[in-house]
Amino acid sequence: MRIIGIDIGGTKCAVVLGDDSGNILKKVKFKTAALDETLSSIIGTVRDFGKCDAIGISCGGPLNAEKGIIMSPPNLPGWDDVHITDLLKEEFNVPVFLKNDADACAIAEWKFGAGKGTKNMIFITFGTGLGAGLILNGQLYSGATDNAGEIGHIRLAEDGPVGYGKRGSFEGFCSGGGIAQLAKTKAMEMLQMGKKASYCNSLYELDEITAKSVADKADEGNADAREVYHYSGKMLGKGLSILIDILNPEKIVIGSIFARSENLLREEMQRVINSECLSFTAKKCDIVPAILGESIGDIAALSVAIDALGREK
Repeated sequence: MRIIGIDIGGTKCAVVLGDDSGNILKKVKFKTAALDETLSSIIGTVRDFGKCDAIGISCGGPLNAEKGIIMSPPNLPGWDDVHITDLLKEEFNVPVFLKNDADACAIAEWKFGAGKGTKNMIFITFGTGLGAGLILNGQLYSGATDNAGEIGHIRLAEDGPVGYGKRGSFEGFCSGGGIAQLAKTKAMEMLQMGKKASYCNSLYELDEITAKSVADKADEGNADAREVYHYSGKMLGKGLSILIDILNPEKIVIGSIFARSENLLREEMQRVINSECLSFTAKKCDIVPAILGESIGDIAALSVAIDALGREK
């Protein structure tokens, strides 16, 4: 089957032509612009690809996946109440399906990536933010309002870095922005004591700190940078322990920062899991990095349609 996937992001969009095995045959990328301009680019690209059997769309939330409506995502200003599946169905007369990006990536890693062959799997986006897609009993679990998997909002501590609008949240400790906040606090403490952090030499450099700049120094063996990542790893273990005991997954697949910096996070993460989790649930659960890499967004968009068509058979 010829499947088209549309990955809509805050800064860029991609339209890919693939097959029902997740293979990408063609791809076109363009910058995300105003709503009408971006929709015009999407429709024009889909038309250029020719006949297809279905279209899958991956987009950041909030959205109503069942009705195919994009509902004012914070990274897409002006995208208010966009009935995108109806629009594309009318234009191309094929089935069109919509999922939020975390759910779409979960399906992709489950069908074609590190979670292949599992029945109960959690995919976690550990990047700019922290969210999850839940595969339970062999299917995506969306919840009563299509918002299942918003694990970044869980409070892990009374205070701490801010993520998802909440101090001490899972996202606050385990995201690119959260790690940068942890590192800034550490650097300020050192500077006020007359010391310099390996990743920050002065107060003027505080705003230049990123998760990557700290990881680079940690990989060089600098203790202060490693301490930042170890603390994030500790809180990652705390959050995962909750998920493991409640959902009892076979596998947890973690993307982005974990996939790049597993060496800095795993030891503390595993130590906490070993002490917090029920032993029989922890032993059954493998925690692994995502393997689809830079292609995950493209395969995720295809997977939205592939999974939906499979369930309709």
